[in-house]
Amino acid sequence: VQLQASGGGLVQPGGSLRLSCVVSGSINSINTMDWYRQAPGKQRELVALIRSGGSTSYDDSVKGRFAISRDNAKNTVYLLMNSLKPEDTAIYYCHANLIRSGRYYSDDYWGQGTLVTVSS
Repeated sequence: VQLQASGGGLVQPGGSLRLSCVVSGSINSINTMDWYRQAPGKQRELVALIRSGGSTSYDDSVKGRFAISRDNAKNTVYLLMNSLKPEDTAIYYCHANLIRSGRYYSDDYWGQGTLVTVSS
């Protein structure tokens, strides 16, 4: 099982980016999918989470600006980031809690991270 994140880059304050993360491999089901970020010198923090049923949760710092969504048919999670601020600069990691084919318990998997830089 692999998670491949993409979509990061350099954007000006106030701009937008959309991150994508594709889960590949032999999967039975995916529970939660989420995005974390880690800024230089800081701990990794949960940004947004989406459950298998579609309900979502956000960190207060991104509420109203970011939107997480998922396409279950494509095993993909997205993070649309609007009104970006310099403090959003970080490496963004996707994470999934899923059940691999042939197993009956879930495991956590991480993508490689994609860098988002918000700067003028």
